[in-house]
Amino acid sequence: MAAIEQLVDAKKERIIKLSDRIWDLAETRWQEFGSVEAQIDVLEREGFRITRHLAGLPTAFVAEAGESGPIAAFLGEYDALSGMSQQGGAVEPCQTCAGGSGHGCGHHLLGAGAMLAAIATRDFNVSRGLAGVVRYYGCPAEEGGAGKTYMARAGVFDDVDFALTWHPGPFSGIFKYRSLAVIQAFFRFSGVASHAAASPHLGRSALDAVELMNVGVNFLREHMPVDARVHYAITNAGGKAANVVQANAEVLYVVRSPDIAAARDLFERVGQIANGAALMTETSVSMEIDRACSDVVRNGVIEQLMMDNLAALGCPPFDDIDHAFAEELAQNISAQDLRECIDSYGGPQNAHGLWTTPLPFAAAAGSLTGSSDVGDVSWITPTSQYLGACYAVGTNMHTWQLVTQGKLPAAHKGMVHAAKVMAATAADLLSDPHLIAQAQADLRQRTEDRPYVSPIPSHVLAPPLRHAAQS
Repeated sequence: MAAIEQLVDAKKERIIKLSDRIWDLAETRWQEFGSVEAQIDVLEREGFRITRHLAGLPTAFVAEAGESGPIAAFLGEYDALSGMSQQGGAVEPCQTCAGGSGHGCGHHLLGAGAMLAAIATRDFNVSRGLAGVVRYYGCPAEEGGAGKTYMARAGVFDDVDFALTWHPGPFSGIFKYRSLAVIQAFFRFSGVASHAAASPHLGRSALDAVELMNVGVNFLREHMPVDARVHYAITNAGGKAANVVQANAEVLYVVRSPDIAAARDLFERVGQIANGAALMTETSVSMEIDRACSDVVRNGVIEQLMMDNLAALGCPPFDDIDHAFAEELAQNISAQDLRECIDSYGGPQNAHGLWTTPLPFAAAAGSLTGSSDVGDVSWITPTSQYLGACYAVGTNMHTWQLVTQGKLPAAHKGMVHAAKVMAATAADLLSDPHLIAQAQADLRQRTEDRPYVSPIPSHVLAPPLRHAAQS
């Protein structure tokens, strides 16, 4: 650990500047061109070999160092969220750009921290004469895009021996939270336009079909598993003219379930309702999958190594100024948000401000029921995620409170701390091939040796490739 700490600290200042640069850019899914170039510039200076347009995706890449031996992967993200513009360091909502984007999930820290861990691991291998290949995967569009799912489908992780990543949050520990598999698709209805007053009988309303589909899915909710989720948004209501029968309408559906098999089953039922709505309205319907990702398969072997390294490293080095800002910000965090944060992460009931005590290791999953394309990587190779304390307790994901803390010294310290935990864990694995074998055996046991099957069909192009083909 002492050696890893020195290696991380030697490179941290450049990476902190990188994370701030990505925070400033705040590029949303599939548009992270500046963020990619900023990362590649640092990695090329560090001597990593770069492969751009990984899996054909314009904002995906891999950086590699080392010639032979076990392959260690670090997964980085760098996409922001639309509508999350916020002035950094403010203790109240304050947009810097009306309707602009912002890093409301901390991916500017996630990518930079994973990169710092990769660089330190490469430096550790060189200093100890260890065999091993270190890769940093630049993964786009985690937010609503499932970039890693398209990358996994293309086979870019197939030769990886283990993968590590992390996520910034209000606590330190293992990212042990349930990840729901998800399938997201557009349902597009086509009908016949007509004058709604003069000849309504000649029209076939696509908007009626959308509304009937939504009603049908609402009835479905009583008859689906309680741990599943279905969301929708009408993305095209067919126009603004009420005296025209709408010939075209579109609705976006998001179907989530604890595992990908159950998600597929539930999605099939939603599709049957769409067909029924088309039948009732004498319209036609087409479906286009927009994204999908699998549930996360945890790995007990790597998680225990992470916890051991966290214990050896100690807590993030927050100082009095860091704590003072967190307490001031807490005045704009509601009691409900504080309770939701503590309960979701399984934190201590008295947690507040910047919390430095790690959460205890637990095999059982917590209750953060979101979705992540890390799941698709975890079906292919042993994968573990670290949870790094960077934000005040009560800061929930996708909020202005998270954005405002993204460039503060506390966030930087949490990111560097996470890099040390990940690099030390990778060093443990690369130093002992038996640990890698144990992690791989753990994966086989958890998946029951079921092969990975991509939840996105092979004919479905990623959105940027789809748009390019259409143009």
